[in-house]
Amino acid sequence: MVDDQPTVVDMLASVLTFHGFAVDTARTGEQAVEKAAEHSPDLVLLDTMLPDGDGLDVCRRLRAGGSAMGIMFLTAPDASADLIAGLAYGDEDWITKPFDVEVLLTRVRALLSRSGSPSGDRLLRYADVELDQDTHEARRGGEVVPLSRTELEVLRYFLQNSGRVLSRGQIEAATASPDVDADVTSLRTELDRLGAPLIVTHRGFGYALRAGLP
Repeated sequence: MVDDQPTVVDMLASVLTFHGFAVDTARTGEQAVEKAAEHSPDLVLLDTMLPDGDGLDVCRRLRAGGSAMGIMFLTAPDASADLIAGLAYGDEDWITKPFDVEVLLTRVRALLSRSGSPSGDRLLRYADVELDQDTHEARRGGEVVPLSRTELEVLRYFLQNSGRVLSRGQIEAATASPDVDADVTSLRTELDRLGAPLIVTHRGFGYALRAGLP
């Protein structure tokens, strides 16, 4: 993701990471070209206005090496001329700021699908627990775990941060849970029904998903 606005970068990186994507960021075009050469990303979210040049120039440089990565421009509302010019250089989609996060996620997945790239790791796993992010189905030891929508979101966040202690505030912000303690308790009950305890409470700090609890 290439954007020179820290608030935009931090927000989008958090959202994309939460939804299962591996994210790297750059604040300038030069950084973007260097990181793309090093990591070969499947998709680049590219702002059209960067401090060291035009995003379209960055697009040309990325394409010059023959890369087939998907490129999505993040544009200003009045950037229609830039969009038309950009299409000549092989970008496959664009979205205008400000945008709805759900719309962005949908278009990112569609672009990855069109370019033949994987849309992130769609199956999250830890120990014998897994969550399919396409079907929204959780399983433990192969058995379906019946969970509410917010419990599924809490499980997703735990799986993406396994082993880390997560505060109630972090869980609430990431999952929109109306009652973190209640959702964690219900999730713990359903998981414990099918195996050894996995969720540990760190009093005064929060919760962690961790195997091998005493």
